Amino acid sequence: MQEHRLQRGWLVGAVACAAAVIVSSPYIGDIRSAILSAFPTQFRLIIGGGITAAVIVALVYALTTIRDRRGWRYAGLAVAVSGAVLYARLVATGNLLVDVVEHVHFVEYGVIAWLFYRAWRPLDDGTAIVWPLLAGTLVGIVDESVQAFIPGRVGEAHDIFLNVVAVSCGLCFAASVDPPARVSIPLQRAVVRPIAYGVSAVLVAFAAFFHAVHLGYQVYEPDIGVFWSHYDARALLAASAERASRWRANPPTQLRRLSREDQYLSEALWHVQERNRAWGAGDQFTAWRENLILERFFAPVLDTPTFASRTPPRWPPAQRDDTAARLGSDPGIYISRAAPYPIYTWSPIAFWSGVALVIAAVISAC
Repeated sequence: MQEHRLQRGWLVGAVACAAAVIVSSPYIGDIRSAILSAFPTQFRLIIGGGITAAVIVALVYALTTIRDRRGWRYAGLAVAVSGAVLYARLVATGNLLVDVVEHVHFVEYGVIAWLFYRAWRPLDDGTAIVWPLLAGTLVGIVDESVQAFIPGRVGEAHDIFLNVVAVSCGLCFAASVDPPARVSIPLQRAVVRPIAYGVSAVLVAFAAFFHAVHLGYQVYEPDIGVFWSHYDARALLAASAERASRWRANPPTQLRRLSREDQYLSEALWHVQERNRAWGAGDQFTAWRENLILERFFAPVLDTPTFASRTPPRWPPAQRDDTAARLGSDPGIYISRAAPYPIYTWSPIAFWSGVALVIAAVISAC
């Protein structure tokens, strides 16, 4: 029977590193801006050079450490490097400031994976890889949950997938440098049943995140179009009335990093950004329909200064009247793409029933 031993020092280090990544996530944009402000011309060199140096040091260390079983260990390094390249392609936006943060994020999760691997390494079989993968995935879910909860950041399932890619690359590297004696998992109930519970816990955490972030409503308004929201039409109108009353005395002009996001305000800003983007790109039809969505469901935002802009974003009467005269009678069907991530209209009962069935299958199989 496998002895479930943990290197507690490494585990404490892994948990501390994970906590630091999660706690710093609300401020990562501010940190990036501070470095850019202090070193405007050296920003790319400082961040890019630091990441490159860390990767080179890690690869040199790995290549000088591998002495036996070279074939599959080199293959593991190749997978880790290929995963890093894939990650860089998946997160590439062309915006240096955004891409730099994502590359730092990859390194962070690679380090977290390595620390968790060191903690479970004494197991000396495939479970020394499985448990760090589950732990790293759970950290990624918590991290994105925090970002979804606070204002000014976005957390979505796609980002969790990217975190898992980074964790997997870190584990490939760690297992290539110091592999367990075997990569198989002992098919003993005392070994596989705890893994099943761990998988189930991660599934529940992911499902809760997915429910909160990606389940919502399709709102259709005749002569305006279709858009997706975390509120149905009635709830949007109720929120609009409530915010109009509240914001008269207390407009949301301060961005408090450690506070709960106002989902209604965030969704309104999605549509403001999409309207402004479309207008700037010459897509006046999209801009007009987005403006109608704002006027119908998010009117208080059009007349209120916010942390995003101290100038209320309502169109001047002349601009609105001119656009209405040209496009007001256009019968075209409009489907808004303002939401920055997918929102699905699945039944929560059906969704959780499916999750329960998967968990039941996982546990019963073990």
